Amino acid sequence: MTLFDVYPLFPINIVRGRGCRVWDDQGTEYLDLYGGHAVISIGHAHPHYVEAVSRQVGQLGFYSNSVVNTLQRQLAERLGKACGYDDYSLFLINSGAEANENALKLASFTNGRTRVLSAAKAFHGRTSLAVEVTNNPKIIAPINANGHVTYLPLNDLAAWEAELDKGDVCAVILECIQGVGGIQLATKEFAQGLAEACRRNGTVLIADEIQCGYGRSGRFFAHQWLDIRPDIITVAKGIANGFPMGAVLIAPQFEAVYGRLGTTFGGNHLACAAALAVLDVMEGEGLVDNARRVGDHLLGRLRELHTPHIVEVRGRGLMIGIELDQPYKEVRQRLLFDEHVFTGCAGTNVLRLLPPLCLTTAEADEFMEKLTKVMAGGERAL
Repeated sequence: MTLFDVYPLFPINIVRGRGCRVWDDQGTEYLDLYGGHAVISIGHAHPHYVEAVSRQVGQLGFYSNSVVNTLQRQLAERLGKACGYDDYSLFLINSGAEANENALKLASFTNGRTRVLSAAKAFHGRTSLAVEVTNNPKIIAPINANGHVTYLPLNDLAAWEAELDKGDVCAVILECIQGVGGIQLATKEFAQGLAEACRRNGTVLIADEIQCGYGRSGRFFAHQWLDIRPDIITVAKGIANGFPMGAVLIAPQFEAVYGRLGTTFGGNHLACAAALAVLDVMEGEGLVDNARRVGDHLLGRLRELHTPHIVEVRGRGLMIGIELDQPYKEVRQRLLFDEHVFTGCAGTNVLRLLPPLCLTTAEADEFMEKLTKVMAGGERAL
């Protein structure tokens, strides 16, 4: 049997990590500015995380959601306090797509409507409802295209208000910082106007914090920069530092009904132990503040970098997009194979930085030295 070939792979076998660095099977060290696609929040192989997960697997790895799991309750209490939503309820699942899928279902169960508004260039997942609100025709199968979703330009408040005022919209789903869309930021004016229009029309506002949340922006949630309070918040990626986990934070006005939502593996003992360890480290080491501080430093240095090939630098905290005047492929490959730095990408010409939240100023400066070398050394080829 072979693997189903759905990913274009770099010929690199990563076998070990520590903090913001990883090593391949040849012993080559890489600076990780990608974080496994924003998943590694507290750093690779953090000792406290390793000890907590190891201890839990030695006690009980799994039992079903038909019995009390005190780790789930501990996580709900800790997460509520950490993010400022201690009056919300927590539903635990396995991934970001599942989180968005369940958020949209819950919204529709609540108001009985079927139409959804999503932003152009949005990415919300690959399951049926999640992919339908994702603005990428390459991954929307015919079975998913039910015509329930209207895509609108980010920050065009008038366009969103016009649709919402029709009174038939079930939910709005929004990334306050678009990841796959190229690190596009929602403005405060837009977000606040959108939240008010949702309230006025009985529409559920869902904040997709799967990539931009969990401290990445320098606040616990990216929408907190915009002073809005969504009805539902979805999280995944950084919540368990690599252990598969997702969650839905649900406002008090939503009713829990037995059998309406469910999961086999969601919120299992190992996942909860991992998530609790993540919160321990985030709080103990001040990683949200670190993301803001180091992110500001890195954004400042990037914006001062004098090269004709950088069109714009966008981002907040440690979620940064570097828009180039040409496809990113050449720059990304030089960084990886010549300078041993992992970076991400978006669209056709944006380098995307999603490092662990423990990135230091020294490591940010190291990246800048390597990026400057790549950009200066490749002027003619670029």
